[in-house]
Amino acid sequence: MTILRLIQNRFLTMLAVLAVAAGLSAPSAKAEMRDYVLDPEHLTVAFLVHHIGYADTLGRFNRVEGGFRFDEESRTLGGGEIVVHTESVDTGHQRRDDHLRGTDFFNVKEHPTMTFTFADGEPVSDRTGKVEGTLTLLGVSQPLSLDVTWNKSGRYPFGAKPYVMGISARGTVKRSEFGMMYAVENGWVGDEIELIIEIEAIRQD
Repeated sequence: MTILRLIQNRFLTMLAVLAVAAGLSAPSAKAEMRDYVLDPEHLTVAFLVHHIGYADTLGRFNRVEGGFRFDEESRTLGGGEIVVHTESVDTGHQRRDDHLRGTDFFNVKEHPTMTFTFADGEPVSDRTGKVEGTLTLLGVSQPLSLDVTWNKSGRYPFGAKPYVMGISARGTVKRSEFGMMYAVENGWVGDEIELIIEIEAIRQD
């Protein structure tokens, strides 16, 4: 063996040792995806919309369900679905809520739900990421991107829920893209809707 070959072998051996020490060796088998179900007692799906330019109106939906799959070890999202029952819209004003349930807005008799489905997500940092999916509203499907923050995961301090993940998400949609055109042209009701989503999800052990 030449001196040059000996030096090369020792150099490669040193790199291998450094890689192991730095945790850069071949990754172990990915942990199994776990199923999470949204906790209806700790769940908020809300929205903000401009009202004639004076102020934003805050509303929420009181009936939401769904779940997703997630691997904490690799921070890999395995897809999921959130189903919103549109008749549960609540802005704290009965006359306005009745209008929102009608054909000018959510048309709840023909379209009782809107659904956000997603297949995967892209990590941005250790605790933030983007989830790209599809929002279906009034029978129309459009892409929706959410900025997501993974707040906390762990054993729940009380009750029968063994392990819970907490998530905050934000996004925007234009209701006109779904055919919801009421008061868009005159600007009385804003076209762009800000979404506010706060979730506690129970891991299915």
